[in-house]
Amino acid sequence: MGKDSRKRSGKPGRRAGGRRGGALGRIRKDAAGIDIGSQAHYVAVPPERATPAVRRFGCLTPELHAMAKWLKACSVATVAMESTGVYWIPVAQVLERYGIEVVLADATHVKHVPGRKTDVSDCQWIQQLHACGLLRGAFRPARAVQVLRTYWRHREGLVDGCAQQIHLMHKALEQMNLQLHKVLSDVSGVSGMRIIRAILEGEHDGETLAGLCHGTVKARPETIAKALTGDYRADHLFTLRQAVELYDIYQEKMAACDREIQRQMATFAPKADPKALSPRKGSRGRKRRKNQPHFDLRSEMYRMTGVDLTQVDGIDTLTAQTALCECGHDLEAFPSEKHFTSWLGLSPNNRITGGKVRRTRTRRVQNRLANALRVAAQSLHHSKSALGAFYRRMKARLGPAKAITATARKLACQIYRLLRYGQAYVDQGARAYEQRYREQHLRLLKRRARTFGLELVAVGTGEIVS
Repeated sequence: MGKDSRKRSGKPGRRAGGRRGGALGRIRKDAAGIDIGSQAHYVAVPPERATPAVRRFGCLTPELHAMAKWLKACSVATVAMESTGVYWIPVAQVLERYGIEVVLADATHVKHVPGRKTDVSDCQWIQQLHACGLLRGAFRPARAVQVLRTYWRHREGLVDGCAQQIHLMHKALEQMNLQLHKVLSDVSGVSGMRIIRAILEGEHDGETLAGLCHGTVKARPETIAKALTGDYRADHLFTLRQAVELYDIYQEKMAACDREIQRQMATFAPKADPKALSPRKGSRGRKRRKNQPHFDLRSEMYRMTGVDLTQVDGIDTLTAQTALCECGHDLEAFPSEKHFTSWLGLSPNNRITGGKVRRTRTRRVQNRLANALRVAAQSLHHSKSALGAFYRRMKARLGPAKAITATARKLACQIYRLLRYGQAYVDQGARAYEQRYREQHLRLLKRRARTFGLELVAVGTGEIVS
């Protein structure tokens, strides 16, 4: 009975942010904590700065300015908050305008709150952790890079919208039994869109539609004509028309977004002359591919950074642009490539307990650059480069999943060295890589043989391996 009554009483000393936190020494005396919400934000300052020490503010802009003025009146210099969705962005922007340092903490570092779980206790707990120096701020690129990142992420959404409309085109064609995707490798290509637009204009003759194909199409005209013989129902034609119209709108918006991206990239100070950029191998006379930017993105990136990231095997212009938009072009926030790969979640996360490594699996992080590098690593399966040989060796030894992660980490290290130190990328080739690996493995075997008092003898010749 006594225990239950004490639980219901809710004494302040038993709650998060109560008297128990006073035992920790405060490093930042001017620190505050904010519990971010979608409708309201709870702000906690040191108890001696205000009474009450916790206040509630709404999410409207005037209320955010009132929050900043109250923090300045309490002589608060630094504020910690959780990275909760996108709700923290307006708060951080307003506070930074008032000269208050904003520390964006990982939610996993502050989610374990002792005692009862309330908004008030959350903000008090964040304030205590930040005052004691137990919170590390998340990486945030420069303001100009953030603007460029916003445009690029929006463009990724437009690309996803185009893909969705292509799927709807496939569905409408399949319902009319028009097997266009079986005779063309890409329905949304030049020949495919030319045929689809002719169908929407009223042309349903298979031979006439087959004559609209480009000369490089491998399928025979009679095969294409048979594939375009189907049931042209009005309802399916209507859904096909809607999908094509939306696809055109997405393409138009993508072109407008590319113009904004080019304008924003032009604001960065140049580090190299784009005319000095050497052409990529096999890029002579190549036209713009689908979903590619409507301007010379590779030259703009070279002008911004002074290095060519696309020289790294597996890294194309879109992956290189993702790297620049997600982390900037200087990488000064990461002291070494180990810090960079750890931020990406591509390095082993060693869990050591009792002097033993219990787990080495990588951390689960949501990082767009890490996902792009994993896709780039998969493209190296048939590459004749050293990275391709590394991926194949890791796949044979560890399996596809771990091989992709290991190769993605290699790519991340190459990007870090290029952007941070300007080191040129030189591919030694798959043959040289295999030879170096063989020599390294042979030295290891000879060392082990000497440990047991043995010598290696070559098969066939019988000569001792020196």
